[in-house]
Amino acid sequence: MNPLTFQLNRLFEQLSQQQPAIDSTAAVLAQAAVSEGTIFIAAFGEMKAVTAAALLSEEPLMAAAEWSPSSIVMSTDRVWILATNKEGDELAGRLSDAGIPFALVSSQSDESELADAFLPLDSVVLQDDGDPVWVPRAMAALYIYYAVKLSIDKLLAE
Repeated sequence: MNPLTFQLNRLFEQLSQQQPAIDSTAAVLAQAAVSEGTIFIAAFGEMKAVTAAALLSEEPLMAAAEWSPSSIVMSTDRVWILATNKEGDELAGRLSDAGIPFALVSSQSDESELADAFLPLDSVVLQDDGDPVWVPRAMAALYIYYAVKLSIDKLLAE
């Protein structure tokens, strides 16, 4: 099997075992859509692939907008932070201080306990022999995005 295909299959298998965290993320974010708020997507680095999918796809994420430092976040809004490392920690701290619920996807974060929903993105996937392999985080983030979107759509349909 092609090494990239093997690695992606393993990565997606690991992520599929995170369904409780995916459902928690969807529940937090769906609150904004229900209360006519905005789901701000604060993606850093390669995780911006999620922003593109959420806003520019044929079926965009309902109530979604790209977060920027100048965004005004209200109590009816929710923020989804996607970071490969600790890039989202400062924002997480500010949102927590302001009492704004948020979800966090990150491989490294000192602020994960502040999040209303946290999905750890493992930064290392091990091969069968125990050697670490490269992790395509953007692909992992897109997998998570579509799983969360499906869950949000299901929640809003009920």
